[in-house]
Amino acid sequence: MSKAVGNAVTRNLVKRRLRELAAFTCAAHPEGYAIAVRALPASASASWDQLRRDYESALEAAFAKLDLPQSKEKP
Repeated sequence: MSKAVGNAVTRNLVKRRLRELAAFTCAAHPEGYAIAVRALPASASASWDQLRRDYESALEAAFAKLDLPQSKEKP
């Protein structure tokens, strides 16, 4: 994670939140996809709900590009 996201405390907070979202994705899609997540500087000030919405939106867009079924399960 880039230092542009913030100081170490902020980066770790964002990292923990993204890991939690990724855990939901792994539970919903156990087939095994390789997904890379890049945290942008705006993620430092995003609330949990905003980060979750952005993550889900990006995931749906990636699945649409790959023509994969999308999960109905939400974290």
